[in-house]
Amino acid sequence: MMGKGGEQGECEKAAAVYSWEEIQKHNLKTDKWLVIERKVYNISEWMRRHPGGSRVIGHYAGEDATDPFRAFHPDHQFVQKFLRPLLIGELAPGEPSQDRDKNAQQVEDFRALRKTAEDMGLFKADPVFFSLHLAHIILLELLAWFTLWCFGTGWIPTILTIFMLATSQTQAGWLQHDFGHLSVFKKSTWNHLAHKFVIGHMKGASANWWNHRHFQHHAKPNIFLKDPDVNMLHVFVLGDTQPVEYGKKKLKYLPYNHQHEYFFLIGPPLLIPIYFTIQIFKTMVDRRDWVDLIWCFSYYTRYFYTYIPFYGVLGSLVFLNIIRFIESHWFVWVTQMNHITMEIDKEKYRDWLSCQLAATCNIEQSFFNDWFSGHLNFQIEHHLFPTMPRHNYQKIAPLVRSLCSKYGVNYEEKPMLKAFRDIVTSLRKSGDLWLDAYLHK
Repeated sequence: MMGKGGEQGECEKAAAVYSWEEIQKHNLKTDKWLVIERKVYNISEWMRRHPGGSRVIGHYAGEDATDPFRAFHPDHQFVQKFLRPLLIGELAPGEPSQDRDKNAQQVEDFRALRKTAEDMGLFKADPVFFSLHLAHIILLELLAWFTLWCFGTGWIPTILTIFMLATSQTQAGWLQHDFGHLSVFKKSTWNHLAHKFVIGHMKGASANWWNHRHFQHHAKPNIFLKDPDVNMLHVFVLGDTQPVEYGKKKLKYLPYNHQHEYFFLIGPPLLIPIYFTIQIFKTMVDRRDWVDLIWCFSYYTRYFYTYIPFYGVLGSLVFLNIIRFIESHWFVWVTQMNHITMEIDKEKYRDWLSCQLAATCNIEQSFFNDWFSGHLNFQIEHHLFPTMPRHNYQKIAPLVRSLCSKYGVNYEEKPMLKAFRDIVTSLRKSGDLWLDAYLHK
C-alpha cells in the first residue's frame, strides 16, 4: 500500500511504504527522494543545506544511495541525526533493495568487501605518513627560497627554484586531496584546518570550491550533467555518444577532429593558470566565502613577500605563472589518465561498483608512480573507497580485483606512458566520431 505525504509524526512516517516506481518519480529539481538501507528520505529542502553541496546528494534522487552514503560519510552515527527528520517511510516489503534490476548479489558482495576493509583497519589514516608528506612539501618550499638567497637569480638557480616550487605545488595538490576526503587526525576540526592550510595557504585555492566540485565527480564519475570534470564548455567532445550528438546537430564550436592536437595548447597549459584561477575566485566571491578568501590571500601575501625582493612585482607574477604552467601540465596528465580514456556517457543507473569501474582505470604501481601521482594511480580503489587513506590502497587492491573477476567487471590497469598516450588516442577517436556524424547528410 502506498504511503501518503504530509505532516506526520516520525512513527507514522516510518510506517509509510513506497514502491520504486513512486520513488523514481521524485527526481525533479525541487522534489527529490532517495533510499538508504531501504529507508526513504525526502531531501528536497535539506539538500540546499547539505555540507557536501546540493548537487552531490541530489544526483542520487530516485535511487538507492546506500553505497555512496557509506562511501562519503565515515561517521554514520553522526550523520543519522540529520537523516531522522528527513525520513518519510521505507520500501514496501515486496520491493527489492536495489532499483532498476541491479545485481543484488554483486552489491551485497561489495558491501561485504567494504566490511572486510573496515575489519582490517584500512580506513584508519596514519598521521605520521601525512605529516611526513607535508614536511617534504614545506622542505621543497624552503629549499627553493634558500637556492635564490644563496646563489642569486641567475638562470640555473631560477630553473632549480621553479622546478622545486612546481613540485611542491603539485604534491600539495595531492595532499589537500587527501585532507578533503578523509579525517587524517582524530579530531575532524584539525583535519578541516589542515585542508584549509594546504589548499589555501600553500596553493592559493578554496577548500569549499574543491569539495563541492570534486565530490560530484566521485558521486557520478564521467556522467554528463553530473560530473563537472567532463563539462568541457564545448572545447572538447568526449566519449562515444557526445561527439555523434554534436555532429548530428552540426555543432562546431571548434574543429573537434583536431582536438587531440589542440589539447596540447588548451588543456595542460591553461587549466590551472587561467580556468581554475578564475573559477576559484569567482566562486568564493559569489558564495561570499570570506574564510577561504582570507586563506587564499595569505598564500599570495606570503608568495609576493618572499619573491618580490628577488624578481620585483612584474617578475614575480611571471615567475608564479611559470610555476602554475608546469604544475598544470603535471596535474592534467595525471588526472586525465584515469578517466578520459574510459566510458563517458549519460546516466545509466549502475550500482556503485559498476559505476566506478566503468569510469576509472588504474596505473601500474611503483614507488615513482605512487609519488608522481599522489597514489592516484590507484584510482579504482580510491573511487570505491574515497575515505580510505592512500597508503592502504595497495592492500585492498587484490580483493577488489578478485571481486571484479567474479562478476566480470572490467578492472583495467596499464603502464603510465600508455595511459598518457591513451589520452590523446581517446580524444582523436571522439573527434573522428564527431567528424563522421557532422559530414553525414
